[in-house]
Amino acid sequence: MANSNGGVVGVDNPPVNQPEVITTFNSSGTLTTAPYTTELQYVVVAGGGGAGTNTNGSGGGGAGGYRSSVPGESSGGGASAESTTPVSGGSPYPITVGAGGAGGAAGAINVGTTGSDSVLGTPSSITSAGGGGARWSYSPAGGAAGGSGGGGGYTSAGGAGTANQGFDGGAAKYADGQKAGGGGGGAGAVGVSASGTSEQGFDGGVGVASSITGSPVYRAGGGGSVARFTGTPGSGGNGGGGDGGSVAGDGQPGVSGTANTGGGGGAADGAAPAPNIKAGGSGGSGVVIVKEPDKGYVASGVWDMNALYDNVKAGTWTNA
Repeated sequence: MANSNGGVVGVDNPPVNQPEVITTFNSSGTLTTAPYTTELQYVVVAGGGGAGTNTNGSGGGGAGGYRSSVPGESSGGGASAESTTPVSGGSPYPITVGAGGAGGAAGAINVGTTGSDSVLGTPSSITSAGGGGARWSYSPAGGAAGGSGGGGGYTSAGGAGTANQGFDGGAAKYADGQKAGGGGGGAGAVGVSASGTSEQGFDGGVGVASSITGSPVYRAGGGGSVARFTGTPGSGGNGGGGDGGSVAGDGQPGVSGTANTGGGGGAADGAAPAPNIKAGGSGGSGVVIVKEPDKGYVASGVWDMNALYDNVKAGTWTNA
């Protein structure tokens, strides 16, 4: 008895298993997607901002902008996870990992510079903004805006964070016996503003945790600030933020943000006269992490009977 399909057997087309693929970019490069990938989950963190140097209280650097599409997790600035981004299988996409901003140079009152953007260059182009550098009251005034804002120095306000990426930097204070900078903003919380009457530094804002690579890891914490003359320096926010430099003795430089976390730099000691000021910490470089979800078993093509008939009639069907 003849088979219902006319006895024609097509080419062997076994299903292929495409498991989950996770790729971490600590420097710029190219992502080539697996053959059957149609969407990506991501964490994109920009470079953190550099910290300031001052003789009247210095601010910490702001964390790099933080964007995530991992279901159930958060983006920066208190935002929910974004939608996954559509892509084509087997296609190249450029990745840019932002550098951290430089801290204020030693030997004078100096501002920190803003970090560089990180970009996941898919058709929807996911960009996280570099963290704001710490500044002071003059030329230019206030902490710089960025993914998260830089902390203020002397009498200035903190910089603004970017919506859905990070929080504002903390404000400085020069009153009531206190002369201190504000902590750099983090992806998960504002930098702490100087307050009270005692000389001390203030903490950078905490970052955001992600389990995209397995266990939860915090990234994009803000840098700690310092006060003038005395007091404990502020701590960097959990997520790679650098601590403020010690003000004991001749003082110490600010601690740089941790590489590939987007952490802000820690502020420099303001205890010494201007020519002896130590350097502010630089921001940590960013990171781009991409997850291609498990597709299970997939086949490159399935023929229906009409397509089979058309190919047999045209002589383009290959028997096994």
